[in-house]
Amino acid sequence: MKIMSLMILGSSSHAGKSTIVTAICRMLYNHGYSCAPFKSQNMSLNSYVTSDGKEIGIAQAIQAMAAGVEPAAEMNPILLKPKGDRTSQIVLLGRPYKDIRIGEYYNETGQLLETALKSYYSLEEKFGNIVVEGAGGAAEMNLYDRDIANILLAERLNIPIVIVGDIERGGIFAQLIGTYQLLPDNVRKNVVGFIINKFMGDPDLFRKGISIIEEKTGIKVLGVMPYSHVELPSEDSLSIQDKLKHNSEDKPVNIGVVRLDKISNFSDFEPLERYAEIRYLNPADSFEDIDCLILPGTKNTIDDLNTLKISGFDRKLKTLIDKKIPVFGICGGFQMLGRVIEDSGIESGEPCTIEGFGILDLKTEFLEYEKTTAKVRRRSLGKEPILSRIDEASGYEIHMGKTELGEGVTEAFEGEGAVSPDGMIIGTYMHGLFNNENVVCALMSYLYEQKGLDFAINESEKNGIESAFDKLVHSFEESIDTCAILNHFNK
Repeated sequence: MKIMSLMILGSSSHAGKSTIVTAICRMLYNHGYSCAPFKSQNMSLNSYVTSDGKEIGIAQAIQAMAAGVEPAAEMNPILLKPKGDRTSQIVLLGRPYKDIRIGEYYNETGQLLETALKSYYSLEEKFGNIVVEGAGGAAEMNLYDRDIANILLAERLNIPIVIVGDIERGGIFAQLIGTYQLLPDNVRKNVVGFIINKFMGDPDLFRKGISIIEEKTGIKVLGVMPYSHVELPSEDSLSIQDKLKHNSEDKPVNIGVVRLDKISNFSDFEPLERYAEIRYLNPADSFEDIDCLILPGTKNTIDDLNTLKISGFDRKLKTLIDKKIPVFGICGGFQMLGRVIEDSGIESGEPCTIEGFGILDLKTEFLEYEKTTAKVRRRSLGKEPILSRIDEASGYEIHMGKTELGEGVTEAFEGEGAVSPDGMIIGTYMHGLFNNENVVCALMSYLYEQKGLDFAINESEKNGIESAFDKLVHSFEESIDTCAILNHFNK
């Protein structure tokens, strides 16, 4: 079998590369092709744990699911998780490697590129066809000599390239034509098409624009993808801005998610968007009219906890608790709800002890540079009024630190988490909690009852991510020259 692959580069960050790769993976799967996604380097705080306990970017996990294959560390061999102060944690082949400043990171370009290539070829040997995703904008000329996600990788792989541009941002001609013309000659020669993404309105109105792009470059525009809200987990924090712009539909319940500086895995809460208005609130914002509060995960619990305290958020939190508003702490948010956090220097860079919000009698310690990464399924211990509606839940843990419960606190789930005596404050390390239909039903039915309303999940929404894949690939096949795409792959 001849192996063929395709690389999707972007004119900028958030151009929609991940969505396009997901669509191609699902299209190939539907047509009987064996394929796998690959992104050599990803910078994201939204991550996922594979079945063997490895951590990768959530976008590559979703793309693997679209392709009908099990997510694996080789699909995202280098994951960068920003910690602040120009420092990121490198997750290498699914395991924590080191914390590193950006200037020092570039010193490891050669080694990291070889690791990425080894991963790519292992996927190629196993699956044949690979859909490769670049990172950010491909035409960052000052980075060409160290760009292992775009230029250096494209030079080594020497495979066909499609460039994606985001027309919603404006300047689509500069995006696509400029990116194409600025690519090095040995990369530009492999460009076979453009995709215009996030178009609002009638695509026929852009026919002249397509002609201009094709005349200026000699490269075919493969199609114009409409802007659509497909319920796939968001890849990074830029997606929060989209939520603020486009999520204006009135719903009977308001859930506030604290918008931490280093928020991570906020994709945890996206399943709730179908039934509640999800508000990403800055600590200084008003929390008065929310019906439930979520303290999300964070890449740096101590830094974000200090910021919340300085803002006076702790007073707002106690007011909500006094009003019997349900509060969920997920991962780092769980740690913040506790009495104290002791850090040997792993989390904050130097040894320190900091008081938490003291809502739950918990003690968290950061003693070693090691991370818990595991897929889990846990039985609820049935505390009224919310956990009693849940039998068990599955998810995954990704966290530094270990948490011990004090005498006055009981576990929320068997062997994990914590819940207050009145059952209204729930802490857990489980990411993906709200991907469980029964958990969504438990929370939303309680919140709806407080409004005198009935709650039920619509039958049409029970297919979850598979339904989202179907909607995405239907839009892709209606809008894009899929024959031109399929020509770059072999069964």
